[in-house]
Amino acid sequence: MKLGFVVKRYPRYSETFIVREIIAHEEAGIPVEIFALRPPNDHHFQDIIARVKANVNYLYMPPLPPHAEPVPVDALVPSVFWETLQRMAQTFPDFWQMLAYATGEEARNVYQASLLSFKVQQLGITHLHAPFSNQPATVCRLASLFTGVPFSFTARAKDIYHESVNHDDLRRKLEEAAAVVTITRFNLQYLRDTYGSAAANIEHIYNGLELSRLAYREPIYRENLVVAVGRLVPKKGFEYLISACSLIKSTGRVFRCVIVGSGPRQGELQQQIDALNLRDTVQLLGPLPHVEVAELVQSAAAFTLPCIVADDGDRDGLPNVIFEAMALGTPVVSTDVTGIPEILTDGETGLMVAQRNSEELASALEKLLVGVDLRISLCRNARRLIEREFDANRNAARRRLLFSGHHTGVASAELEEALR
Repeated sequence: MKLGFVVKRYPRYSETFIVREIIAHEEAGIPVEIFALRPPNDHHFQDIIARVKANVNYLYMPPLPPHAEPVPVDALVPSVFWETLQRMAQTFPDFWQMLAYATGEEARNVYQASLLSFKVQQLGITHLHAPFSNQPATVCRLASLFTGVPFSFTARAKDIYHESVNHDDLRRKLEEAAAVVTITRFNLQYLRDTYGSAAANIEHIYNGLELSRLAYREPIYRENLVVAVGRLVPKKGFEYLISACSLIKSTGRVFRCVIVGSGPRQGELQQQIDALNLRDTVQLLGPLPHVEVAELVQSAAAFTLPCIVADDGDRDGLPNVIFEAMALGTPVVSTDVTGIPEILTDGETGLMVAQRNSEELASALEKLLVGVDLRISLCRNARRLIEREFDANRNAARRRLLFSGHHTGVASAELEEALR
């Protein structure tokens, strides 16, 4: 097996879960090539990127002769597009027939699928995988049609719930993919309810963690600190956390809350902090390296992510930072959005509060700020759960079995053999 991972941008600051999966495949001896549809647009990158061995192939430039000027996808001209299609027809005998299956697709996707097809043949790729079901999966699907190499994709959150999702397009991908993974049981049920028989062969496999790099620490001696991590976007519900902090502060309790991340709502959230006179209590720290985030989380009395279903339907699937906090030994407060209740059982592995309810959130956080015994009990249970369900190497092996045509529900013996 030689895997081709097709992503929108690479590297990306926030998509360490993709990087961890690639590393897990590489550590199992599977060669990987990365294909990016866009250049990176982040200014900082996590140190885990340095551990990836795979080459990165950028698909936004055409395969023209060395003397020719490169043409970015956004400036694609008809002559370059036509030349590329003619080269495809010379390389892949059934190309013109297969092109009919691209009806309705954007020219950009057909063009980039063509560039990917050349790379698939050149590099000997045997399986294509898209970590999201939107444009990367579209390009994978077309390249699979053109080359005959099977493709798969992972369905996560925004790419299946947002109001912009094209249901006919997603149904077609579900039907044509050799394998489909989704990251929560909630997603699995939603996809089967929504797409019926087209979703019959979807498998649920959680994202994974490198548990050897996430040492558990008992939450006994912790400062009065609440930590939240996530992009500053509506679905994270950070405005309710800020309001909860105002309620806690009004009781006279001395504590701090820090929110790590960046995003379009930064100005709006800072205005809320200022309006509630919380500058000495709540800080927006911006993005931080993953190592620093882990240290910060492990110093806190509580971690929270008060997720909501946004007005446009956008929502989290199962945020990685939640099970990372659980692995590290910091108690979690969150909400019942999509897959979160699968790992956060109220009073057992964390504390659950209602969406958009600052009063409940404030009460739960106060319990953890003062309740050492509660923190310890929740965190011991949570770590056991994470070790059982979220090991990156084990979950990557399940994915490889699926890519190879094995249904993971009946391949447990092969899985255990693969993990030895």
